[in-house]
Amino acid sequence: MYNETVMDHFQNPRNVGEITDASGVGEIGNVVCGDILRVYIKVKGEILDDVKYMTFGCGAAVASGSMMTTLAKGKTIEEAKELTNKDVAQALGGLPPQKLHCSNLAADALHKAIEDWQQKPERRSELSEIINKG
Repeated sequence: MYNETVMDHFQNPRNVGEITDASGVGEIGNVVCGDILRVYIKVKGEILDDVKYMTFGCGAAVASGSMMTTLAKGKTIEEAKELTNKDVAQALGGLPPQKLHCSNLAADALHKAIEDWQQKPERRSELSEIINKG
């Protein structure tokens, strides 16, 4: 049912866990299957210095979260915002049609974490300082 890449990310998930002092947190769930994926990001400058995730879901959800973190870590915020659910599924080498919805959680949760970071009061103050200096 699953290819080697999916099985590797399921059996050996990368970047699992919380970032206690996360810059942003995003969570998304799928009401149809009950999967939930939470993403934590640590931003330094405009770079995703660290990305971790936790999931309650099937093997495809675990693999999708793992792959998303490997794709996003080290990227700029703008590059990470361009990451799509399709990119995650393709990087996994594809998922069975009945499991594609699992890959839809990963990039969406990442985007929510970025939005959370962008909306934080300290981030808005930081941006105001940059704008006022220019």
